[in-house]
Amino acid sequence: MNWKIITGWMTVFMFFMACTSKKYAIDQIDKQDVIASIRLVNTYWQQNNKPQNWAFWDEAAYHTGNMAAYEVTKDATFLDYSLLWAKSNDWKGAKSDDRADWKYSYGESDDYVLFGDWQICFQTYIDLYQLQPDENRIRRAQEVMEYQMSTPENDYWWWADGLYMVMPVMTKLYQVTNNPLYLEKLNTYFRYADSLMFDEEAHLYYRDGKYLYPKHKSANGKRDFWARGDGWVLAGLAKVLHDLPKDYQHRPFFEQRFQQLAAAVAAAQQPEGYWTRSLLDPAHAPGPETSGTAFFTYGLLWGMNNGYLNESEYLPVIDRSWRYLQEVAVQADGSVGYVQPIGEKAIPGQVVDQNSTTNFGVGAYLLAASELYKYLDR
Repeated sequence: MNWKIITGWMTVFMFFMACTSKKYAIDQIDKQDVIASIRLVNTYWQQNNKPQNWAFWDEAAYHTGNMAAYEVTKDATFLDYSLLWAKSNDWKGAKSDDRADWKYSYGESDDYVLFGDWQICFQTYIDLYQLQPDENRIRRAQEVMEYQMSTPENDYWWWADGLYMVMPVMTKLYQVTNNPLYLEKLNTYFRYADSLMFDEEAHLYYRDGKYLYPKHKSANGKRDFWARGDGWVLAGLAKVLHDLPKDYQHRPFFEQRFQQLAAAVAAAQQPEGYWTRSLLDPAHAPGPETSGTAFFTYGLLWGMNNGYLNESEYLPVIDRSWRYLQEVAVQADGSVGYVQPIGEKAIPGQVVDQNSTTNFGVGAYLLAASELYKYLDR
């Protein structure tokens, strides 16, 4: 008996089994355990944070995740939380009614009505309208977006985050109104953003024009792509593709960018399952970061669930990222840690640990977990 041959074949077999087990481990998850995790995380957040908060991007991004959690759990408490938030903001973002003062550069005051960070709230208002049609819920969204579309400017989406904030608003309002102008302007605005931020070689998006290579470089001289920024884009494209008509003439371009970005993101994943803050230079700001990781997990899962991404290629990536989210990011009490604070870039030396949590980070986790439930429930 040739023990060397037998040992060799056993090694190959064990390697194959290990790879197979790792590759499809996520299929062994009980979908009710995912629901339990959603409830744990969302209940912790809602019990420790009142819904009466502003309608700016950070809070509104949480509510996009909360609505996804409601969709899969049907927990009325989750729905009521978003309803209270919307009512406390009068179903508005920035509240100015003087159109002559409306701006779309960065601003946190009520005259920045056309700035996308004040428009993401419309996503949740429209979702709430779809559950219970009441024109008051979408009146402001239509007023703002239709005014914006009447202007000659096309550079409204000049930063990567804005693609998550507003692209889905356009497709959601199209679903409600059937007004083709929403789809026309969606393409026009996105093409501008794409021409400004998309790197044709790396297939990733810069956060904005300040970070274009080689004008800006990471600490080690590489292209500097901010994880959460690309997370916003991948998640935004997933949401848009979900609502776009199948025969929309520009749909292939959105599909192409989604698939290109997904492949580039998957290639940048760390062995531990997370993505570092600077995607192509892990040493720039090393260590785990949850918001980018969760948005990527959501986007990749959506792509698999909807036939855009091959399971054999992307399931191992999602398996690793979900393990990170469950075993590292989510704490025993339901808080979500390792979320980089509000910012626009990877910052060397910035502390991001288990106590680093934010509303939008929780929202990103809820999106990922809800999409995983849909995968397991197929």
